[in-house]
Amino acid sequence: QVQLVESGGGLVQAGGSLRLSCVASGLTFSAYTMGWFRQAPGKEREFVAAITWSGGNTYYADSVKGRFTISRDNAEKTVYLRMNSLKSDDTAVYSCAAVLGGGSSGSLHDQAKYPYWGQGTQVTVSS
Repeated sequence: QVQLVESGGGLVQAGGSLRLSCVASGLTFSAYTMGWFRQAPGKEREFVAAITWSGGNTYYADSVKGRFTISRDNAEKTVYLRMNSLKSDDTAVYSCAAVLGGGSSGSLHDQAKYPYWGQGTQVTVSS
């Protein structure tokens, strides 16, 4: 049974930083592309970042480019999202997701591509 468990969320002031983690189990982690998505209150879930199985390619939403960094440790079966210069607009529930293999930049933005999801972790940025 595939499980994705996020952690690291919390309350932070605008301009601050957080690092989210997502630990995977029940799958061959190194074969999966991993993504981070977020959903703010009253809004649709949106793509944040993705990293291919080897870590060789990363993709970001325009809204987080230059501020967020996605990385992975295949030995630890963990994907990270380092978030710097946080803004109030970043307030959301952040979820990690997994899909076998790779994909193009466009396809990895599509949440429908990912069959496995975590429960999410709340990030609240106070202004």
